[in-house]
Formats: sequence, structure tokens, C-alpha cells
Amino acid sequence: MKLVLALWDADHQQLLGEDLRITLRQAGATRLQLNLDDDHIPDEVLRLEHFDEPLTSVVSVWADRPVDVVAALRPYAARIAGWQVEERQPLVPPDVADGARLDGLAQVAFLRKPAELEYADWQTHWQGPHTQVAMDTQATFGYVQNRVTDRLTDDTPAVDAIVEELFPAEAMHDIHAYYGSNGDNNELDRRLMLLMESVARMGADHDLDVVATSHYAWDLSG
Repeated sequence: MKLVLALWDADHQQLLGEDLRITLRQAGATRLQLNLDDDHIPDEVLRLEHFDEPLTSVVSVWADRPVDVVAALRPYAARIAGWQVEERQPLVPPDVADGARLDGLAQVAFLRKPAELEYADWQTHWQGPHTQVAMDTQATFGYVQNRVTDRLTDDTPAVDAIVEELFPAEAMHDIHAYYGSNGDNNELDRRLMLLMESVARMGADHDLDVVATSHYAWDLSG
């Protein structure tokens, strides 16, 4: 199963170190992914905050013992929250070597279903029409949807989905590179309008966290 954990006040160098991977292997993990708002990400890149504290570290772990994974990660952060998720990959991310930084911007968003929407209607739009709109209006080369199925701790905040979208490195400095509009302002406006209309339909125009990150991953199964 896939687990996604938010870590507050975590030391990025410690997360990138071998000790964490050893501990997670002992907890039965087969894969580790780190999304870190680190020095590779400029300050001007979009970030949105709905959690009560800014989030700079998101850890994904593939393992069958969630309790052991949470215990393994607790020493690395002042505060931790976690969700069990069901992963779907509308646009499969490229493989990268263990520990190598993926060349690009990895944007992680935490979505919350508005109270006025039925869950089935919200999910149908998010994983249906919105998926295609998101891919058609942005220059993504990887798109992963994680539908939350359970919370891992009693104090974990309610979140309904966690999304990772991969953009070219140029998107950190150029809005046309982000939306794939090739310098055409009219095309940029058209794409923005379509995307924002779809986002609003599922309530993701508010109560949203967006974390701008570098993406690293390791195979722990060997």
C-alpha cells in the first residue's frame, strides 16, 4: 500500500540520508519518495497554505505496516501527519536513478472536498473531466492522483486527495512554460480559464495546500 506523510520542521539532509532508508527497510518499506521544498526551488514559485503551519516535506512510502512507518519517521520531524492512499497515474512519471533529483518542478497539492458536494460527485469530476482538463492545459510530464482512504494518526488533518504534478524546470520561472502556451498570451488565458473553471467545480479554488518541491525516490526492495 502507499502512504503519504506530511512532516513539519524536518531536516532535509537527514531525510535524504541513508539512516532513514535503513529504518524504513526494517519497517518493511519497498519504495521511498521525498518531495522537498529545498534550495532548488526559488522563493517566487507558487505555494498555497491551508494547514496551520507551512509544509516543506512530503514523504511517500510503499509498505504494508503503516504503524511502523509512522514510528520510523517520527524522529525526523517536530510534527507528522499521514494518509493511506489509493494511487492512480493518469500521466506516468519518468523513472529516475535512486537518490537523483528529478529534473523539474514537482508540485504537491492537498485537496479537500467542499461540504456542499457529495463525495461521489466530487470524485467523479476530479478523476474524470478534471483529469483531462489538467493535462490539456498544463505542461505536465507526470501526474499522480492519490485518493485518501484512511488517516494514519488520530491528529492527522482531514484531506481527501493528494496530487503530484511534474512540470519542466523552466516552469519555475516562466508562466508560459508552466501552462505550455508557447509564449501566446491568448492561449495562456484560454488555458487558465478552462483550468480554473474545472478547479472551481470541485472546490479546489479554496482550502488548498500547494507545496513546490524537488522529487527524489529510492527502490528499497533490494
